[in-house]
Amino acid sequence: MKNILEAPFVEEMKKVTANMYRMGWAERNGGNISYMLEEDEVAEYLDLSYVIRTIPTGFDATELIGKIFIVTGTGKYFKNVEFDPETNLGIIRIAEDGTTAELLWGYKDGSRFTSELPAHLMSHISRLRVNPENRVIMHTHPTYTLAMNHIHKLDEKELTHTLWEMCTECIIVFPDGIGVLPWMVCGNNEIGIATAEKMKNYRLVVWGLHGIYGCGKDIDEAFGLIETVEKAAQLYMIATASGARINTITDQNLWDVAGSFGIHDKVRKDFLNL
Repeated sequence: MKNILEAPFVEEMKKVTANMYRMGWAERNGGNISYMLEEDEVAEYLDLSYVIRTIPTGFDATELIGKIFIVTGTGKYFKNVEFDPETNLGIIRIAEDGTTAELLWGYKDGSRFTSELPAHLMSHISRLRVNPENRVIMHTHPTYTLAMNHIHKLDEKELTHTLWEMCTECIIVFPDGIGVLPWMVCGNNEIGIATAEKMKNYRLVVWGLHGIYGCGKDIDEAFGLIETVEKAAQLYMIATASGARINTITDQNLWDVAGSFGIHDKVRKDFLNL
């Protein structure tokens, strides 16, 4: 067996959690990530017949039976993942009953996966139905995105439109727009169900006054989506604080950019005023 600590997926989790912490998006134990792995790649590092222990998931994830995920732990600080991944991360497999996770590696201090795991699993199910290549669900607390939540209407069309106006790349990176939820109590199935419903149509979902969910085929794509939203939100907050804006990217400009990049069919045209 190869050394699990040298596995590419462990290295990716170490790097992205450290990066998110340094960017100020993951204060204390804020944020969580789940990354669906291929059985063959995990089998190079672990004996998949050996289950350390089982943990109830609190959700019937029958559609994900047999799927393997590397997941951040509950109460764990992103800043510690790169130094002690075996304590702060875990690799789990959804058991045959659909409601139990088999721990294959990690959580060595006896802990468990993030309390948001049901929300992650629900979102994985939604996204896999849309795009079988979507393997990552990422939740974090980007500073400017949160600040923008306090002064901007929490409406999907209006929030998306404002962010698209902030810099040219936005409509290219998230032409499908951003789903928005009002403030809700976190860590329960209610918010998970609401997020998964939004994930049927969006790859990004803002949790009002809390944070954001992003998905993608890999860590880079999910992170890049959130990073682009955060950059646009930062520009919005700086421009707003400086006074009335006198320049903007127009809706026709946005449509022209979409045409130039061949993504007219992906753009939420109903979010534009054309």
